[in-house]
Amino acid sequence: MLDAKMEPELKSLRIDRSKKSAPAPSRWAARWIIAGVLLFVLLGVGRYVYARLTAPVEVHVYRVRAASASEPAAGAVILNATGYIVAAHKIELASKVVGKVAWIGVEKGDHVHQGQVLVRLEDDEYRAQVMQARGNLENLQAKLAEMLNGSRPEEIERARADVEQSRADLENARISLERARQMYKDGVIARQAFDDAQARYDAALAKTNSLQRTYDLVKLGPRREQIDALRGQIEQAKGQLAYAETFLANTVIRAPVSGAILERNVEKGEFVTNGFVGDRGAKGYVVSMADLNDLKVELDINQNDFAKLGPRQPAVVTTDAFPDRKYDGVIDEISPEANRQKATIQVKVKILKPDEYLRPEMNASVAFVAREGAATRATAPPALFVPSAAVRDNSVFIVAQDRAVRRSIKTGSVTAQGVQVQDGLIGGEDVIIDPPADLKDGARVKIAAISPGGSGL
Repeated sequence: MLDAKMEPELKSLRIDRSKKSAPAPSRWAARWIIAGVLLFVLLGVGRYVYARLTAPVEVHVYRVRAASASEPAAGAVILNATGYIVAAHKIELASKVVGKVAWIGVEKGDHVHQGQVLVRLEDDEYRAQVMQARGNLENLQAKLAEMLNGSRPEEIERARADVEQSRADLENARISLERARQMYKDGVIARQAFDDAQARYDAALAKTNSLQRTYDLVKLGPRREQIDALRGQIEQAKGQLAYAETFLANTVIRAPVSGAILERNVEKGEFVTNGFVGDRGAKGYVVSMADLNDLKVELDINQNDFAKLGPRQPAVVTTDAFPDRKYDGVIDEISPEANRQKATIQVKVKILKPDEYLRPEMNASVAFVAREGAATRATAPPALFVPSAAVRDNSVFIVAQDRAVRRSIKTGSVTAQGVQVQDGLIGGEDVIIDPPADLKDGARVKIAAISPGGSGL
């Protein structure tokens, strides 16, 4: 009964399979939706970043104003420069002879006086050469004395006796020759016996003549030319002795000036030479020294500032090591030529009264001051100054129509008023102080504060 009643309802619930089901959303549609959302987010982030990047940068500016162009008063600082202290005359003391170091009596930093013995070399060979030269000289001097004194009486008497003996032999030969000639005429002896007698006579005559000349020379003594020649040999021997003594004296190396030892270059037993020096071979000099009472500061002055200085320009010198100690100085040397690469001119400032605090190669600052009686230059153009913090790579940023404009400038000296601008500004510009490192030309800026020129840098 129940089934009969429910049967029509169950039939109405039967699924109609003739109708198709609605299609499900595709995967590409989901991807497009996600892409759209991401694009919207990126656009929002980009707009935010752009707003941040294009926002004006707050800057502090300095309004440039022309300063007085008159000469500074006497004693005022006209230029500051830095350099190094150098010894006016640094000496690398070398040996004049070749030898091995036998003794060295100084250490680095020692103070020595002029003429003090610093190094001794082995001198055995040089002493032997002196003895040889002296002996040769004495021998020649003895020969000269002999010539000047002439022949001794005994020598003269002997020469005379030789002549008398020769004359007796000659007379005997003459008598024998006469006898032989007569006997030859009488036919008693042969021609050969006569010729032998003649030969003996001729030999005796030649011997007598020779001994006579010798006797005459002994009585006259040596010739003037021989004496002069021997005197010349003596002068030559004196020169050789002096030369050998000079070499011996040069084995002792002395300080040429009073000063301080800057470097000790040799040790006992090392070989020194006056010729070629190798990296590991003989040494070319034994010590280096300098007079520390004669010090200068070596500076490279920019060519743009060089006109401010002159010969004997006064200056005040300070050092980084002892900044509280000040030394008076004066320009003592100006290089005759400029350095093309650096565009500088070398200047040396002599320290008038150096003391024991100063050392060569120390950093030094020099403040050049105006001379006494400096006059005002009425025709000079006004000087422009900007804070040193505003200058970057020889350029500054100025504010023009809310934009940062990069302006190249030509700088001059650095004074208490700031950095002098010689070209690039005319005055009245607002120069950005401490521009950010990432500030670009044309960037938007907003002035936070203005420092008027002349109110302090």
